[in-house]
Amino acid sequence: MAAELHKTYPPYKAKAREEYMNPKQLAHFKQMLEAMKRDLSQDIDRTVHTMQDEATIFADPNDRASQESDMSLELRNRDRERKLIKKIDETIARIDAEDYGYCDSCGVEIGLKRLEARPTATLCIDCKTLDELREKQVAK
Repeated sequence: MAAELHKTYPPYKAKAREEYMNPKQLAHFKQMLEAMKRDLSQDIDRTVHTMQDEATIFADPNDRASQESDMSLELRNRDRERKLIKKIDETIARIDAEDYGYCDSCGVEIGLKRLEARPTATLCIDCKTLDELREKQVAK
């Protein structure tokens, strides 16, 4: 998805001594997020129509099981995308509030390269790494 997105929206090229999260950068990320949201919404709509069109009742139990498995996988993917759309909406709200691009945990700049790779990021790379380490320790 990120590679496809960068074909439409090339990464932001910051100029020397450019202020972090200036209006141009905020506009860039907002357009990027809105494009992601639009693409995800279209995928969800396309899936719904495809599932309605392909709702065939197979006589063979193996075919029916295969179709149900495919639909289940597709629904899980769409649910993940629905959650991403919610996160995109939250991120757009942060941009509108001019609170975008700063770590929720420590308050430092997340960085343009990290935001280009993951525009919905809310933690800097250091805090995210610590968060993942904590998750691994709790999981054991």
